[in-house]
This record gives sequence, C-alpha cells and structure tokens, in this order.
Amino acid sequence: MIRSEQFSPPPFDRGEIRRYAACGTENDAVTALCEECICEAEPLLDYRVCSLILPIERQSESLRFGSITTPSTTLRKALTDCEEVVLFAATVGVGIDRLIARYGQISPSRALWFQAIGAERIESLCNAFVARREGELCRNGMCLKTRVSPGYGDIPLALQRDIFALLDCPRKIGLTLSESLLMSPTKSVTAFAGITPGTKKANKTTCEQCQKADCLYRKGTQ
Repeated sequence: MIRSEQFSPPPFDRGEIRRYAACGTENDAVTALCEECICEAEPLLDYRVCSLILPIERQSESLRFGSITTPSTTLRKALTDCEEVVLFAATVGVGIDRLIARYGQISPSRALWFQAIGAERIESLCNAFVARREGELCRNGMCLKTRVSPGYGDIPLALQRDIFALLDCPRKIGLTLSESLLMSPTKSVTAFAGITPGTKKANKTTCEQCQKADCLYRKGTQ
C-alpha cells in the first residue's frame, strides 16, 4: 500500500543554504538577505512524501521490484544485502517555484537564494523521511542504506516513469512528470533506499560519496 505523509518543517540549515547559493562568505548583508528570503518562503512550503516498500528480485543481469526492472550497477551496489527497498517521492510544493519565477524577473539575487532554500528544504525533507522510516524499522532490527536517485551513477532517468506510476505521485502528493522527465514542483526528489539487517543509521547522501567531483555545489569547494 502506498503511504502518504505530511511532515512538519525540518530545521533550516543556513550553512547548507549558503553552500547551495555558492556564497562562501558571510556578512551582515548576506545574513539579512538569507533571513528575509527564508521568512518569505517558509509559509509557502508544503512537505509531502509518498512511499512503498517493495521486495527485490535479483535476476542474472538486472534487479526487479514492482514494475521496475533495471540493469543499473549503481543500484545493484546500493541494494547489496537487501531483500526489500523503500521507494519514495518527496516534494516541498510549488510555492518555492513561484517565488523563483517571480524574483527571476525582478531580483535575480533573491531568486538565487530561493533556489538555494528550495534545494536545502528538499534535502532536509528526504533526511527527515529516512530518519522516520528508519526509526520504525530499527524496532525489527533493520535499517536503511544510503538513498540513491535516478540520474545518479548509471541509474537511468527513464525510471521516473515507472516510479511515478507505482507511487501514483500526482494524486498522492501533487507531483507530476513531464514528457521530458522534469518534475513539477521542481524541488522534488524520487529515491531508493535499501532495507538491510542491522542497527547502523543510514548514511546521509554526501559529496564524498558522489563521483561528480566537478560539481559547483560540492562540499568543501565553497
């Protein structure tokens, strides 16, 4: 059964917001602008997640769960030692997209901060979801592995179509997918997190684990 949940706002991580904004320095003007944008965005954010737990079927050269079949080596590695996977979609709503579009016309600097706030918010929502689900699983001696998403490594973006169909994202959380595989609202994520025996907390997705070393948003480059 698809599980739909609404989350309370996770605490804002201002350091992460500055990183996404590629703002390496902090001063009174930067701090004030960041705070103003947070205050404007906060009432417009809507934190929603839908998810499914699916059994994993290992075939000779691919993985299968639900209607999804993929030969992705990245996903096979991420789901090593897992019998089941949590498939989820998360969004912080369309309000932040509207702010980005509005200020893109009248104040590009504010639009940049709203982009950064949206990126931090969706990551914080995903972390909150993983923490909640792992809190439930740990009572049965299970935990979650690091989440991975379509577009990472060799996980094809085309899987988005199957993910959206399985999770019924438009009806469950108002998340849609275009023919070109763009999500709306844009500050949204779909991901897989393997369920594995143990008590170790799931690792957050980190820049150190990502192979894209030239990413502008990589930690330690600001």
